[in-house]
Amino acid sequence: MTTPAHGEHSAHGEHSPHGAHSPHGAHEDPFDAGAGGLLRQPKAVWATAGASVVAFMGIGLVDPILPSIAKGLDATPSQVSLLFTSYFLITAVAMLVTGFVSSRIGGKKTLLAGLALVVVFAGLAGTSGSVGELVGFRAGWGLGNALFVSTALAVIVGAAAGGSAAAILLYESALGLGMACGPLLGALLGDASWRYPFFGTAVLMAVGFLCVTAFLKEQPKPARKTSLLDPIKALGHGGLASAAASAFFYNYTFFTVLAFTPFVLDMSPYRSGAVFFAWGLLLAVFSVLVAPRLQRRFGSLKVLGGSLVLLAADVLVLGYGSHTAAVVCTVLSGAFIGVNNTVYTELALGVSDAPRPVASAGYNFVRWFAAAAAPYFAPKIEEWSDIHIPFVVAAVTALLGAGVVWARRAALTHEAEELEPRHATEDGVTVFAN
Repeated sequence: MTTPAHGEHSAHGEHSPHGAHSPHGAHEDPFDAGAGGLLRQPKAVWATAGASVVAFMGIGLVDPILPSIAKGLDATPSQVSLLFTSYFLITAVAMLVTGFVSSRIGGKKTLLAGLALVVVFAGLAGTSGSVGELVGFRAGWGLGNALFVSTALAVIVGAAAGGSAAAILLYESALGLGMACGPLLGALLGDASWRYPFFGTAVLMAVGFLCVTAFLKEQPKPARKTSLLDPIKALGHGGLASAAASAFFYNYTFFTVLAFTPFVLDMSPYRSGAVFFAWGLLLAVFSVLVAPRLQRRFGSLKVLGGSLVLLAADVLVLGYGSHTAAVVCTVLSGAFIGVNNTVYTELALGVSDAPRPVASAGYNFVRWFAAAAAPYFAPKIEEWSDIHIPFVVAAVTALLGAGVVWARRAALTHEAEELEPRHATEDGVTVFAN
């Protein structure tokens, strides 16, 4: 998504493991706070984290089998890319719904509802007889995934031992592992048939459903119920709107790489899966380990602007270079995407005076529309021009994202500084993240 990402690592806009600090100032090392208890967690936490891995695997699962699906269903690249478009379009709209639902029925029931929808629609996707059916089933899958991942972080924090820092780090690690392993599972199962990865996901999520049912107790409901319009109202804040606008442009670049590159690489499922597995590993390492250290040294806005410019250069080389260069640049883009995901999450959660779940929902509502648009427009742009131009557009959108950060740097920095003490005292357990 974030980005799935994640997000997307924060492809879904949850709390960052580094807290909602000022976008330019000091950040605590996530491994200094609570990390000692990271592996000593109750079964409920492991059950939810395990299901989270599988949920994030679903984002990149279809990457290595996109050409196989196109061949098997006699579809064009632009038709097959609608698998991403329908998934993320529903995810974007669902951002307005998930907080409304979880604040009324509770975290456990929301998790189970999301898991059940994924089991049903992933299984149905494997039975598709046409690309239209498959696109429709992916939309239902997107709704289930939105309900699950938007609630999983708060549930993990509420049930975890060792403090919220350890719990959030565990969640972010699950996200990175899922983004890395999704393409690998897609390749291993998809080499026999493009249908098998969908059936495999349904089975794994069914196991997650049983584990969550057995081990997770119901979490406390938030004190205030979230309305459907709260996230939209939150976007009236200039700083949050700026972060969302910049993330919108960035997400277009991100999902051009994720959804269009497999057609450019034109590799077997195994080879393509290996490329995107390496991409996912870099994404995970840079989001959890590297980004916080860069932020402490250079400040978040400089890191974000620099990373977006480097991502723009990377996708240009990807589009115009040799096949080997395209493979290398695809993998390398994971590093920039990982850094960006971490910084955007902190900006979205720390820059406005809205409650974090509400701010996150509004932010994600905007940026996921770009994740829906890129997979559709990239192959269309290729049809209208040539295979290089979609990457030129992706480079331009990355630069536009950097431009918004630069133009709005005063609002993004000053307001986050003023709100930092307030955000630092908020307890993420009392609300369900979106």
